[in-house]
Amino acid sequence: MRQSDAAEVLAIYQAGLDTGQASFETTAPSWEGFSASRLPHLRYVAVDADSGEVLGWVAGSAVSSRPVYAGVVEHSIYVHPGCQAHGIGRALLSAFIAAAEDAGVWTIQSGVFPENAASLSLHQALGFRVVGTRERVGRHHGLWRDVLMIERRSAVAGT
Repeated sequence: MRQSDAAEVLAIYQAGLDTGQASFETTAPSWEGFSASRLPHLRYVAVDADSGEVLGWVAGSAVSSRPVYAGVVEHSIYVHPGCQAHGIGRALLSAFIAAAEDAGVWTIQSGVFPENAASLSLHQALGFRVVGTRERVGRHHGLWRDVLMIERRSAVAGT
């Protein structure tokens, strides 16, 4: 992911937020805000080979500055609405997992709304498991929402 991808990455992010099923956030941040909160070595885009259009993205963030959590990241993944169910999410998440393990990450985690069946299915297919439910953790569009906490423990990093 490069700065030249910013407009497309943020548009895909906003499209995901607009579904109401992706995040408590309702508005994508500026590129500066987005970039500052993501690890530079763990952010990727999927690009159409013919058009060069960004089809989706995945990025990781540190969960803590404490050394004990150096191998734990939280991730986000978003696919262009017109490109979902075409394997792009699987390709992005697979690449992210491999890169994270190469970087010494032993746990990848995230929070997913229970209603986001496609995201849960993708993650479970790639080795993530639900480790708990945060009930009524926040209000979104006037409604209390639960969040499923998911994680993937590496079989190679941190063993």
